Formats: sequence, C-alpha cells, structure tokens
Amino acid sequence: MGEKLEQCSVVKFCFLLGKTAGETVVMLETACKEAALGKTQVYKWFSCFRNGELSLADQPRSGRPSTSRTDENIARIRELILEDCLRTIDDLVNFSGVSWSSCQRILSEELQMKRVAAKFVPHVLTVD
Repeated sequence: MGEKLEQCSVVKFCFLLGKTAGETVVMLETACKEAALGKTQVYKWFSCFRNGELSLADQPRSGRPSTSRTDENIARIRELILEDCLRTIDDLVNFSGVSWSSCQRILSEELQMKRVAAKFVPHVLTVD
C-alpha cells in the first residue's frame, strides 16, 4: 500500500508540474517497472486532480460500521479462550453474544489463532 501511495504522490507532483498523463505513465513505468500504476489509474488520478480534488486520502464511505469486532469483544473472546482453550466457536458465541462468523474472524485475524488438535493456539507459539 505504501508504494501505491508514493506513486500517487508522484502522479500529483507531475500534474502540478504540468506534465500530461501519458508522460507520467512513461515516467512511472521507467522508474517502477512492473510495480508501476496502470495507465487507467494514472488517467483516473489526473481526472480527479483536474476536478479540484488534490487530496490523496480515501474519501469517507457510506455503510454500516462493524459492531462485533470491537476492542471489548476481542478482549472478551481472548479471556474466554485463555480460560479454556478447548472451547469451540459455538461455545464462544454462546458466552460472548458475538455472531459465529465474527467470532471466527476475531480468532483468526485479530488474535492470530488457529485450531490445532481441537485447541485454539497462536500462529506463533510462545511459552504461554
């Protein structure tokens, strides 16, 4: 993601210097080789800049925010697993009130745990 943002900054810089989108594409391909932004993306950025939108930050999006993957729910599920590592996802759902899929995502993505021989353990095992 960082490299894409850097390239977008370069596109903005070229736009402010008065370069064309085509010139910018050639410059990016020369500098970044295969990792360069595509021609379509460069032209899209130029279009945004021409319309007065010079910010590189993502615009706010509509949609419902996640209500189940909160810090409180993550801490609660962590506590439940540490109390008894043999608990199933169904048990965690019953104890925490979080949906099954959200509970599974908290375990795998937030807590970096996976099931090993019917126990939830961290991906990288430690002394604990």
